[in-house]
Amino acid sequence: MGGGLSERMLGRLSGEVAALKDGLDPDNIAAWYDIVVADAVEAAPPWLQDRISVRRDPVMTLQFRLSVSKRAVRHLMAAIDGRMHQMPYSTRLYFLKVQEEIDSEVDKELV
Repeated sequence: MGGGLSERMLGRLSGEVAALKDGLDPDNIAAWYDIVVADAVEAAPPWLQDRISVRRDPVMTLQFRLSVSKRAVRHLMAAIDGRMHQMPYSTRLYFLKVQEEIDSEVDKELV
């Protein structure tokens, strides 16, 4: 009886670790960037739509270059917030960090 319980616990933990790992997979992050950027572009006025983009580094596959004009930042932040509940936990943490970095950059510009 004790062996079955620990096997189930190990199976559950293994599944949770796999889900966390998958949430930080570079292809998964890239897919979420595509979704978020598409949402932000759709919400932005026409003159700002070309000011929101992301480019993935071909060598460092978990490195992304996010390009957003100051006026378009709020559209990107709203798009991230709007999709946050759909993201896996570790992906959500990644995008929370992205938002934190964007806020930091905006704050630097205001000083």
